[in-house]
Amino acid sequence: MATLGTVPSNIPPNPTVYVRNLEERIKIDQLKEALQEIFSEYGNIIEIVAKRNLKAKGQAFIVFDNVESASRAIDEVNGFELFDKPMVLDYAKTRSDATVMREGGPDEFEVHKRRRLAEKERRQAQEALEAQKKLKRPTGAPDVARPAKAAKGAGLKPSTGAAAAVIPDEYLPPNKILFLRDLPDNADQESLTAVFGRFEGFKEVRLVPGRKGIAFVEYENESGAISAKEATSGMPMGDAGKPIRVTYQRQ
Repeated sequence: MATLGTVPSNIPPNPTVYVRNLEERIKIDQLKEALQEIFSEYGNIIEIVAKRNLKAKGQAFIVFDNVESASRAIDEVNGFELFDKPMVLDYAKTRSDATVMREGGPDEFEVHKRRRLAEKERRQAQEALEAQKKLKRPTGAPDVARPAKAAKGAGLKPSTGAAAAVIPDEYLPPNKILFLRDLPDNADQESLTAVFGRFEGFKEVRLVPGRKGIAFVEYENESGAISAKEATSGMPMGDAGKPIRVTYQRQ
């Protein structure tokens, strides 16, 4: 198979090949079929991961059952044209779910999944913060674009740098305390403990005196809180079956 040669990489060899510069207009099923045909020549493929979302377009992951197959594929397929675009190959930066499950079993996979979720939520929080900073107007910049009436600011609260950088609740970085909202009025410590006490490292439920519908749940570490949030966010509760909101406590 013709090749343009392997690009030097600092990523340690592993069984998963990262493929980029793929044609984005090709349907996912058609793309996976083509990748299967090309890469199956180099070894047993456990999984091919390609997604439709915007950030993942033009990329795919080929998960082999051993490092040698991945290395041969990178050496020989890098630069090969697929749908008139040369593929760019490297080792994946992290182990795939399939590899973790195969090599480490269910327990290690759960740890891997929690770490990946925590990293995703940290990244989303950072992106949200950066977006807020971009929207913040430079200090002292003349307000020439705003009409005269609005410039008076009657009844408006001043926009401070702290207010502009507030991260939306759904993008708060993980920590060991969850903030519960939209709880049914009859939710008490016993009923909430029955739900949230099932997760690893549970410490306590704290109700807020004089306030219905909210509570805090604390765990010994982030991993327990991550598991609980993932499992309970949007869960219906109470006679009306209204979904509850579960986010991390704002630090």
